[in-house]
Amino acid sequence: MKQLVCKTPKVFEYESVIKPTVSTGRAIIKVKRIGICGTDIHAFDGTQPYFNYPRILGHELAGEIIEIAPQSDFFIGENVTIIPYFSCGKCVACRQNKPNCCVDIKVFGVHIDGGMSEFISVPIEYLIKNKNLTLEELALVEPLAIGLHGIRRAEVTKNDFVLVVGAGPIGLGVIEFAKITGATVIVLDVNDDRLSFCKNKLGISHVINPKSEDVLTKLAQITNGDMANVVIDATGNLNAINQSFKYLAHGGRYVLVGLQKGEITINHPEFHKREATLMSSRNATRSDFEYVMQCIENKTINPNHYITHQLNFEKVKDEFEELFNPSNGVIKAMIFLD
Repeated sequence: MKQLVCKTPKVFEYESVIKPTVSTGRAIIKVKRIGICGTDIHAFDGTQPYFNYPRILGHELAGEIIEIAPQSDFFIGENVTIIPYFSCGKCVACRQNKPNCCVDIKVFGVHIDGGMSEFISVPIEYLIKNKNLTLEELALVEPLAIGLHGIRRAEVTKNDFVLVVGAGPIGLGVIEFAKITGATVIVLDVNDDRLSFCKNKLGISHVINPKSEDVLTKLAQITNGDMANVVIDATGNLNAINQSFKYLAHGGRYVLVGLQKGEITINHPEFHKREATLMSSRNATRSDFEYVMQCIENKTINPNHYITHQLNFEKVKDEFEELFNPSNGVIKAMIFLD
C-alpha cells in the first residue's frame, strides 16, 4: 500500500509499505476521505507544537471497515469515522472523564502516524458508528466536534455576544454551534472571502476585518458598549490571541481553541479588572462527536458547503502547499482516495 510521509517541514514523500493486518481489538480501515486542517498545515510548515518528524499526517477521516476483530458492534463494509485521540484511561484527566486532554494522549497524525495512507489500523474503541452520513460528512465530524467542544467549554448562552476570531474550518465549527445556542455571533478575520462565506453561507450578520475596520469601535456598536461576553480564538496566531484580550466584556470568558508555540502576553490589570476567565479547549469528547453527527443527520448544520477544494491522494505531495495561498479561496480541502 501507499502512504504519504512528512519527512521534515515542507517535505512530503510517498512510500510503499506492507498493508496492516488485523489484530485483537483493532480494525483495518480502507481510508476514503481525509480532511486537511490547520494542524496538518502547521505540521507541514514546521510550526506545530507536540510534533516530531517524520510523521504521517491526517486525523479527519472517513473510511470503510475491511477487516475487524471478532465480537464487535461493527461489520465489514461499514463506513466509519474515528475519534483520533488515543488516551491512557488511567491518568487524572481520564479519571475525570476528560480523555481529550489525557496526560499521555496520542493524537492520530500528530503524536503517532495518522491517516494519509491507503489503509490504517485503529483500535475498535475509537470507531464511531455512521448515522446515515456521507463520506464527506463523516470526515468533517472531527473538526466540527472541536468547534462544539469550545462552545461547551465557554458555556455559551442565548444572551451572549460571542466573538469568533478566525473563520477557518475550526472557526466555522465554533460559529455553527454558537449559532445553535441562540447567541449573537460576531466573526473577526483578515480574509474578506472567508467573511463573505460566513455572511452568505452561515447567515452571520456581524463580521469584522481588522485590516479595514476599527475592531473596538465596531464591537462597541454591535454589543451596545458591553464588548464580547465570550471570545473564542480559532486562529492559533499569537498576535491575534494577544490582541483579543481587549475585546472581552467585564465578566467575560476567553477560550483558546487555536494553538501556537509562543507565550501569551496579558495586561494583568486589564484582565484582572474584568474578572475574566481564560481557558483552553483541547480536542473533543465522544459526546461531542455524537452530537455533531446528530446535527448533520437532522440538517441542523450542513458542512458540505465547507468543501471548496478536492485533491486526489496521488497529487497531495505536489499540490499541498498551494492550500497555504489565500488567493486560492480555500475554506476546506479534502483528499479523495477512491
